Amino acid sequence: MVIAADYPLLNIFWSMIIFFAWVIWIWMVIAIFADIFSRRDISGWVKAAWSVFIIVVPFLGVLVYLIAHSDDMAERRAGEQKAAKADFDEYVKTVAGPAPATEIEKAKGLLDSGAINQAEFDALKAKALA
Repeated sequence: MVIAADYPLLNIFWSMIIFFAWVIWIWMVIAIFADIFSRRDISGWVKAAWSVFIIVVPFLGVLVYLIAHSDDMAERRAGEQKAAKADFDEYVKTVAGPAPATEIEKAKGLLDSGAINQAEFDALKAKALA
C-alpha cells in the first residue's frame, strides 16, 4: 500500500499542512480568548468557565464557543472597528484645521454682513489659501 510517507515530497507537503493547521488553531484559540476577556456582558465566573472548558477540552471547547457565539463575536468586532474609526476620524478633525473653503465662506459672510471691509476679506482669503 502506498502512503504519503513513502514519498519525501508528499511527506513534506503533509507536514506543512499539519504545521499551518496548528498555527491556525493557535490563532483561533488566541482570538477566542481575546473575545472572552473583552466581553462586558458576562461575569468573571463565566469567563473562567469558558477558559477552563477551552483549556481542558480544547477542540470541543473552541467548537462549542464558535457555534454559540460566532455571530456575537462578529458584531463585537464590527462595533470595535466602528468605534476605532470614529475615534480616528474625530482625532483627524481636531488636529486638522478648518478647510480653506470654510474659512473663505465665513469671511464672505462677515463681508456681506458688513463686519469687515473688502481689504480685510482679501487678507483673510489670502491667509486661508496660504
